[in-house]
Amino acid sequence: MIGKILGMFSNDIGVDLGTANTLVFVRGKGIVLTEPSIVAVDKAQNKVLAIGKEAKEMVGKTPEHIQIIRPLKDGVIADFDTTQAMLKYFIQKVHNNFPLVKLINPRPRIIIGVPSGITTVEKRAVIDAARQAGAREVYLIAEPMAAAIGAGLPIEQPGGNMIVDIGGGTSEIAVISLSGLVISNSIRIAGDEMNEAIINHLKRNYHILIGEQTAENIKINLGSAVESERDSKTMEIRGRDMAGMPRSITITGKDIREALEDVIIQIVNAVKSTLEKTPPELAADIVERGIVLAGGGSLIYGLDKRLRNETNLPVVYCDDPLTAVARGIGKALQNIELIKRVSFR
Repeated sequence: MIGKILGMFSNDIGVDLGTANTLVFVRGKGIVLTEPSIVAVDKAQNKVLAIGKEAKEMVGKTPEHIQIIRPLKDGVIADFDTTQAMLKYFIQKVHNNFPLVKLINPRPRIIIGVPSGITTVEKRAVIDAARQAGAREVYLIAEPMAAAIGAGLPIEQPGGNMIVDIGGGTSEIAVISLSGLVISNSIRIAGDEMNEAIINHLKRNYHILIGEQTAENIKINLGSAVESERDSKTMEIRGRDMAGMPRSITITGKDIREALEDVIIQIVNAVKSTLEKTPPELAADIVERGIVLAGGGSLIYGLDKRLRNETNLPVVYCDDPLTAVARGIGKALQNIELIKRVSFR
């Protein structure tokens, strides 16, 4: 009975540790935190000033001694100490919101979503960062597996389930059957590269410099993977010209579609390559079931249509693509046997 009561207040945590955003799922509570994966550091004092939303508000607006750090690059840890500080902050923030949970079990079990192509060294860095941040036990789960679970795909059955999870740092393509990744392809081309492509296109063709947040806004409002009515849509943007003076220009949807084309082609080719390596019996299942899209990067306008045209397969979005990985990790938290089957160390 005591164990059952403690279980009700378990603070087992699932973390979608993304390049752009980190989502935290608490068992029995759902997704309780969504914050940008950004840290602001005072270089002069070697001190963390802000993390998450507060740090994002500072992007592009800081004096020289304040550095804005994205501690994850392409889905993996690029700055160990900053990642550890960020994880510790998010765990502490969750504990502060649920003080009774912290009192009963202050060192949680943590499951973290990571790219399927992560190296052994990168795995160890994630595990060490989580332990230093306060975890008593750490499991890693491949992001496409978590996305498939979150999308409600029947991953435990003998049949082909294809998931394409496009995040900020990586695009994860996988065919899953019997709780395992039969074929997986992780490319470090995703939402961040789309933003970079927009920045470079405007610099090259319009001689104007813009920041990441402006590029993200342009991508959301004008970005497209196919020719459509969006091509004629216009948007006024402000930036800095090559002489260093403020300047505004008007761009079209066609401009941005052309800017994104190289990135879209690489993602489409990765999907095709994965399909080519899929065993025939599982490929037959995919013809029937289609491809499921997840992740914020997949929401670029017309990507489902582009993939449908390129592969001749059904392509559908899962419910709430932005939270698919976090929700999948959350489902795994409910079932320790499932955790053991789908996780890797």
